[in-house]
Amino acid sequence: MLTKRIIPCLDIKNGRTVKGINFLELKDAGDPVELALKYSLEGADELVFLDISATEERRKTLVQLVQKVAQTINIPFTVGGGISSVEDVELLLKNGADKISINSSAVKNPKLISEIAKNFGSQCVVVAIDAKFIHENWKVHLVGGKVATELDLFDWAKEVEQLGAGEILFTSMNNDGTKNGFANEALAQLSKTVNVPIIASGGAGTMNHFEEAFSIGSADAALAASVFHYNEISIPELKNYLKTAGIPVRI
Repeated sequence: MLTKRIIPCLDIKNGRTVKGINFLELKDAGDPVELALKYSLEGADELVFLDISATEERRKTLVQLVQKVAQTINIPFTVGGGISSVEDVELLLKNGADKISINSSAVKNPKLISEIAKNFGSQCVVVAIDAKFIHENWKVHLVGGKVATELDLFDWAKEVEQLGAGEILFTSMNNDGTKNGFANEALAQLSKTVNVPIIASGGAGTMNHFEEAFSIGSADAALAASVFHYNEISIPELKNYLKTAGIPVRI
């Protein structure tokens, strides 16, 4: 059985790690290079780095910072934010990224998913989907959650899989930063809809929330930020808890 992955996330703004609630009220959470080293040493399975204001500010990802983080860690490294071309991907891979995450650019230009998959392999392409539950439907949002679309979460997930995405990172905007648990019903439906791995994001507050994302939500990986950044949950402690609960994890 494949082990479930624990993934800390570094949301980056102005070169610092930040964290908010429902994508708003961002607060400083520390130096990204220091945090990356800490998580790598603690046994995180992967690390995600999202330059959250790159798309809104219409600029590219912070390549030098990506390089510094990559040199510090020895675990798979996914980078996202402001990526809109195959050339952007090539530059990030050369500077230490193992996978790239695209969100707004994938919606605006779905062919980009296929182009990246063709050039670098599907395993390199993570499509991030930020969705909000509105009037009984999950609607996809862009530009760090600021721009609503009419796209349905599950329809879009099916489409990105067909286009060549190797993985989907689903963030529930309703749950993000609330520490009330992941959107497990949506996760479970998503895992039935597509055959690629699903990374759960948004809402982690307790170790039990991670266990539920795997057991109820059928997620393949669970991503979190503030509970790790502010030392509310340690990764070794979390993995021991999950193992005891019968969830297969790499210790």
